[in-house]
Amino acid sequence: VLERVRRIEAICARHKVSLPAAALQFPLGHPLVSSVIPGARSADELEQNLAYLREDIPSSMWTDLRDSGLIAQGAPFPMTDEG
Repeated sequence: VLERVRRIEAICARHKVSLPAAALQFPLGHPLVSSVIPGARSADELEQNLAYLREDIPSSMWTDLRDSGLIAQGAPFPMTDEG
């Protein structure tokens, strides 16, 4: 499990994406998921979670995760601009 996390984290780093942002945004790529509700123990944590949800993630990062076998081939993922 830790090796898998390290591989995911390395791909995120190559794309300048934080691991928590990827974790929070990934489920939103599934058509049946309409929201993600992360827990927050303070207003600061709430603000950090909102920042993770707003973080731009290029589609190429999700593709790299899929091509590396870290996301199943058929799994939906968020489509974003490369911008």
